[in-house]
Amino acid sequence: MGSLETERTTTGWAARDPSGFLSPYTYALRNTGPEDVFIKVTCCGICHTDIHQTKNDLGMSNYPMVPGHEVVGEVVEVGSDVTKFRVGEVVGVGCVVGCCRGCRPCHTDNEQYCLKKIWSYNDVYTDGKPTQGGFAGSMVVDQKFVVKIPDGMNPEQAAPLLCAGVTVYSPLRHFGLMGSGLRGGVLGLGGVGHMGVQIAKAMGHHVTVISSSDKKKVEALEHLGADEYLVSSDTEGMQKAAESLDYIIDTVPVFHPLEPYIALLKLDGKLILTGVINTPLQFVSPMIMLGRKSITGSFIGSMKETEEMLNFCKEKNLSSMIEVVKMDYINTAMERLEKNDVRYRFVVDVAGSKLDL
Repeated sequence: MGSLETERTTTGWAARDPSGFLSPYTYALRNTGPEDVFIKVTCCGICHTDIHQTKNDLGMSNYPMVPGHEVVGEVVEVGSDVTKFRVGEVVGVGCVVGCCRGCRPCHTDNEQYCLKKIWSYNDVYTDGKPTQGGFAGSMVVDQKFVVKIPDGMNPEQAAPLLCAGVTVYSPLRHFGLMGSGLRGGVLGLGGVGHMGVQIAKAMGHHVTVISSSDKKKVEALEHLGADEYLVSSDTEGMQKAAESLDYIIDTVPVFHPLEPYIALLKLDGKLILTGVINTPLQFVSPMIMLGRKSITGSFIGSMKETEEMLNFCKEKNLSSMIEVVKMDYINTAMERLEKNDVRYRFVVDVAGSKLDL
């Protein structure tokens, strides 16, 4: 274990303004401390949230901004008090890199709900320096917010699990929906949705994919293993499926009506929102009241759940369906993601890319 007192620099690809266009940017990594892990980034998934943030869709963006919160890399050096990781191990970093450690969420392994949590990018660390994400050569992260990637798991396959995978796993675990025999729905078949189908199926659920068109029907049924496929505009099909589902994981990250999907839920069914939407959603209250249904939300997952989820995926041999790209393709990849033109997650091969063009 070596001392990590020397400040380092790294090169990442940053947005400079709400155009969201990314280009090379060299910056200093924050000073590293005894509990920090210095990570050489291998690869990083691209999430729809990266688009929201780089384009300031939520009105909270600070520039320059290096996005990326599905980070897999190799431990290069560890601080003197680091006990969880060793040099050479393959590790992951997700959406959060800090928390207050004193509030109820922090004390109950729900640190992702800490009001003082620190995002892996577009935030300010405790030393006053901006946090930057995984579209970069290196990161320095507190060991609490680093997770070991299971031995034998492909790094590019693992990257999307750190956001998309745990975003599905966490609500199923929290709401007691892990038992076999449940009937679940997955609304939207993108990066989160395609992992939702696989994880729910591995738990023994009967899974219905709900989509706006039949474009992904063959993939959903034959490649991902879904049991049924519903097109939301098919009135007859939606009516036949009324009150048939115990839960729906709603992954859609843009405005959409909720009432058609509330109607699919059984008594006490749950509509679980996981997509970041910056416009109000609407529904009429009797649709909830007359079935004792719930509309709830869930945000990524805790570090404990992330570790559990990775081990679950390794045990069940689950993997994300990805398209691997180099960093110089990042802007095209973001444009394609915005158009939903990817099956089902872009992953940037950071280590194999030239970062300082």
